[in-house]
Amino acid sequence: MPKHAYLSASASHRWLACPPSAKLCAQVEDTGSPYAMQGTCAHELAQYLLEKALGRQCRDPTEDLSYYDQEMQEAAESYCSFVMDQVEAAKKLCKDPLVCVEQTLDFSKWVEHGFGTGDAVIVADGLLHIIDLKYGVGVLVEADHNSQMMCYGLAALDTFGDLYDIERVRLSVFQPRRDNVDTWETTKDELLRWADEVLAPTARLAYDGEGEFAAGEHCQFCKVKATCRKRSEYAMELAKYEFADPPTLDETEIAAILPQIDTLVSWAEDVKAWALQQALSGVRYPGFKLVEGRSIRKYTDEAAVADIVKKAGFDPFEQRLLGITAMQKQLGKKRFDELLSGLVIKPAGKPVLAPASDKRAEYKSAADDFEED
Repeated sequence: MPKHAYLSASASHRWLACPPSAKLCAQVEDTGSPYAMQGTCAHELAQYLLEKALGRQCRDPTEDLSYYDQEMQEAAESYCSFVMDQVEAAKKLCKDPLVCVEQTLDFSKWVEHGFGTGDAVIVADGLLHIIDLKYGVGVLVEADHNSQMMCYGLAALDTFGDLYDIERVRLSVFQPRRDNVDTWETTKDELLRWADEVLAPTARLAYDGEGEFAAGEHCQFCKVKATCRKRSEYAMELAKYEFADPPTLDETEIAAILPQIDTLVSWAEDVKAWALQQALSGVRYPGFKLVEGRSIRKYTDEAAVADIVKKAGFDPFEQRLLGITAMQKQLGKKRFDELLSGLVIKPAGKPVLAPASDKRAEYKSAADDFEED
């Protein structure tokens, strides 16, 4: 088993919360996904645009990308513009800041065999700035105490700290497809304290497969989440409330349940998916059997169908306006804004319960307005 498989910076959010999960996950083979490949392509394009903007020799990778469209181009361009703005800001601190693109970062001083890649690292007198491009849309990524970026910050301090008098460490997440640009700043001393008191001791436990299992939202990308006993116990403890009549639960009990409901649903779906995969491989579960699911009718040849229906005197197609996302893809963001910005509105969203830490403003209900009056 390769040693580097254990403690990646990108998975640090999980193994810091649940140390023994690292060794279990290292035993499960990685399977690539279209989303991961799409993210890789976006990073290659972004690297090219940024290197080019910095005046460096580089080759345009566009024709070699497995995934490429106008949305990716615009996302990479907006990322490049953001980084270059930060470079200009760094020049106010020193004449010639160091700018590293797709920089290998080694934080093995605190985490055995720990290394990763910093999308953009800007080093100036007094300030270290780590910028991470997130192309995915499924999960909103925040910079505040982001352990992956904190690991990268430590690595950069260890590499460049003797060359620059760094006092502050700034971490920025750039997630263009979620319109999310988030920045958090800490001090060098605070980051090093976290490394010594939290990161290093937990990494030692994780590397040896020791420590306590813990379930929570960090389970989302765990490779063994479907069969983890701790997660099962956690979910089943919560599930007992499903058998209670909601009106009999008091506010404290409901407040304890609300943050965990999505976790419970996710766990149930993970178990179902795992059981189906195993059943297809020959595993039999008492009281269950594999059956053919429902299906819908489909044409064997759409072009032939259209041709026959046209000859019969009918129109085989329906006309409908493209949705906003599809229209923006077709026109490009700039052209879309030029032509249609005055014809697009964003209605108020329906009220939802969210944690008090959510950055959105609190919803004002009719009852609230009545109380104020």
